[in-house]
Amino acid sequence: MTWATCTHGHHHWGRRGAAGLLIAEGGRVLLQLRARWAHQGGTWSIPGGARERGETWEQAAIREAGEELGLAAHEVAVRGSSTASCGGWTYETVLAVPTGPLRLADLAESDGHAWVPAAEVADLPLHASFREAWSAPDSSLAKFVAAS
Repeated sequence: MTWATCTHGHHHWGRRGAAGLLIAEGGRVLLQLRARWAHQGGTWSIPGGARERGETWEQAAIREAGEELGLAAHEVAVRGSSTASCGGWTYETVLAVPTGPLRLADLAESDGHAWVPAAEVADLPLHASFREAWSAPDSSLAKFVAAS
């Protein structure tokens, strides 16, 4: 994968865009602590990364969650998505709920994970882009978690 530059001159990971998986249950969201060596390491976000050739947004988000937390596709049910665009580059947040107990492990790009109540998310050191999406007025991400 490579970095992409949008029409605003910003650098984004993934020339085909990127996707993340936001899993919510009982008013809580599953967050991942990004590995220290990763871009914006030591911050909390959702598992995600660059979309590969031929992948849908949903496939990319679930693959990334598998690579980072060991999640299996059958462990979640997708309920929708939220799109963020920047100068022609797109990040798709896939919204999902667990279908049962999740069997998670912190793999190469993860230094930890936690179920965080929606009201406490903004208190964490968040990845800058996730903070922006979470804190936006009428955030569809926060609303989805609160309604779960």
